[in-house]
Amino acid sequence: MKTIEDRKDIHNLVHHFYTKIRQDDLLGPIFNKLIPDNQWALHIEKITDFWERTLLGTGKFNGNPSEKHIAVDEQMNYSIDMLHFARWLALWLESVDALFEGHHAEKAKQDARKMATGQYLTIWQHRKNKAL
Repeated sequence: MKTIEDRKDIHNLVHHFYTKIRQDDLLGPIFNKLIPDNQWALHIEKITDFWERTLLGTGKFNGNPSEKHIAVDEQMNYSIDMLHFARWLALWLESVDALFEGHHAEKAKQDARKMATGQYLTIWQHRKNKAL
């Protein structure tokens, strides 16, 4: 088993993960609806940027994940729930465990656990503020 050492490793992980996402019965319809086929390569690069910064402290990620998740929830008529985040997390953990071990792999899993909870709470709070 390999450790996560560089951007190439992270790119491979992100690509593996989104291959699973796109084929998933619960998450695939959401991601495939909101990300056109010709935008997937850009999405994978952006998420690779995010994880490179998160795991290695390098990279050029520029974005606001909370804004994106709120927008997705709005586009999906406020139907995103904890089951979606739980499935996302399960697929991420499976992907990490299938490809990597070591410190950065454990950090990737722990950070994803925090993100799944945090992003769900963010969209829920946004809904509450909108009196939905």
